[in-house]
Amino acid sequence: MKDCSFHTMKTLKIKKIKAREILDSRGNPTIEVELETDFGKFLASVPSGASKGKYEAVELRDGGKRYFGKGVKKAVKNVNEIISKKLKGFNVTKQKEIDQVLIELDGTENKSNLGANAICAVSLAVCKTGAKAKNLPLYKYIRSLYDIRNTKYVIPRPSFNIINGGVHAGNELDFQEFMICPKEKSFSENLRFGVEIYHKLKEIISKKYGKLATNLGDEGGFAPPIKDPETAIKLILEAAKTLNYQEKISIFLDVAASQFFDGKKYKTKFGKFSGKELANFYFKLVKKYPIEGIEDPFAQDDFESWGHFNSKLKRQKSKVLIVGDDLIVTNPKRIKMAKEKNLCNAIIVKINQIGTVTEAIEAVKLAKSFGWQIMVSHRSGETTDDFISDFAVGICADFIKAGAPARGERVAKYNRLLRIEEELQGSKI
Repeated sequence: MKDCSFHTMKTLKIKKIKAREILDSRGNPTIEVELETDFGKFLASVPSGASKGKYEAVELRDGGKRYFGKGVKKAVKNVNEIISKKLKGFNVTKQKEIDQVLIELDGTENKSNLGANAICAVSLAVCKTGAKAKNLPLYKYIRSLYDIRNTKYVIPRPSFNIINGGVHAGNELDFQEFMICPKEKSFSENLRFGVEIYHKLKEIISKKYGKLATNLGDEGGFAPPIKDPETAIKLILEAAKTLNYQEKISIFLDVAASQFFDGKKYKTKFGKFSGKELANFYFKLVKKYPIEGIEDPFAQDDFESWGHFNSKLKRQKSKVLIVGDDLIVTNPKRIKMAKEKNLCNAIIVKINQIGTVTEAIEAVKLAKSFGWQIMVSHRSGETTDDFISDFAVGICADFIKAGAPARGERVAKYNRLLRIEEELQGSKI
């Protein structure tokens, strides 16, 4: 079959892959990969999370004194001296084949040999290059890899993290993210609502707690001096109500409960809870506030609490999403386990948690086969790479979260979605 791209098969070959150490949004090192072909050079970079699930693919760091041990020279070397040599001459449109080579070249279950950060950067760069080779926008190319046909392109609903806590902020909030998720049909309107509520929230926090309280956490949300999750929710709803948007948004919480679980109890600044007691606290919140989803409500191995909470919500015929992140880590094996144990009904997808584009797509396919909803996510330590925006559209994600509608590394993702929406205006497929 004749290739429909404007390149010959010869020019589709990888000539060289070069990695370098750059900085993420926290000022820590991360990897950028430059993939060279006859028709251009293509860049991709990987983010890093502060709140990591223990089952994530391993991010290779150098240790030692340089950058306080956070350097990535070893991972860079693995790209330049091992991966680049192995992949030279490969056809860039063979994403699945190349990702499989990367997995086998590493040879470990958790990518600890070459480093998931090295592997992921290369996989992303290959995907971007493949899209150019096929003369397709990245989201359409990803759709072809995902193999969905006769399905409209839909921009996922954005979930904006506008109050930060947990390991993302220096305040006493144990819950990590308090997000608003506008419910309008167009992405541009949802973005506008998010921005306006964000700025109104800044005014309200400044008046209540002083200007210092509007300092930002890692993901661009405010970090006021509060410790009760209900206070954060009330502040957000006050900002929305002031703008008469209270009926136009829902709330997502990212609890990241593994961060304050000691193996027996959940120890927070506002109380100590057993799993069932914490579940009862969530039930109270769900009844009082327009909460659409709760991410990582329990620790990643506390299956009993996950199962109890999910089963009780089902009995109540609740539509609240129980979202697995640390529980799932974008890993098909963990997704199957969660389904068998009835633990959740939605997942966070972070490509660097699993390491390759192909594996992330497999995770999405499996979760969707269970009827679960999908939220594509950034990480707290980000770069200005906007790959996840195209990825979210390509895989038909229900939601995307990229932080607050502020700071360059977050806004890059939202601005890319604006451009995709503009491109799709009037498109039927």
